[in-house]
Amino acid sequence: FTSGGGYAMLPMLQKEVVNGRHWATDEELMDYYAIGQCTPGIIAVNTATFVGYKNRGIPGAIAATLGVIAPSLVATSGVMIIAAFISNFIELSFVSSAFAGIRACVCVLIGSAVVKLAKKSLVDKGAITIAAVVFVLALFTSVSPALLVVVAGAIGIVLKGGKGEKK
Repeated sequence: FTSGGGYAMLPMLQKEVVNGRHWATDEELMDYYAIGQCTPGIIAVNTATFVGYKNRGIPGAIAATLGVIAPSLVATSGVMIIAAFISNFIELSFVSSAFAGIRACVCVLIGSAVVKLAKKSLVDKGAITIAAVVFVLALFTSVSPALLVVVAGAIGIVLKGGKGEKK
């Protein structure tokens, strides 16, 4: 869970929350991802908190948050010990090769989350257009991701005329 940060955790959350435990639907989880992106903190932690709250209220939110961050806290202790000695080992070829493999894995995990989200989200020309414009802005400008999410949401409301599906 700790390698790659919050985005690398999204496929694991989807597998556990939607497929494994049925605590949320794919659509609900995508909504939680969107909200989690524009609220302060790590997207995976925010998403887990929303899922916990939906299912068990405040105690569920607390339990879900602790469940997501506890493994990272434990692993961080180990990483801190390793970091104290890493300068001695970083130049070893197998260590740098391991880090290269981990980086490649993280890219795939994040890409997997993107593909799954795209399949469920890019369902019409309006959504595809919004995604393309946001992609270009995110890649080539310094516009805040939170602002992109809010503006995309507003455009979605305008395009759908405020008549989305009822949940």
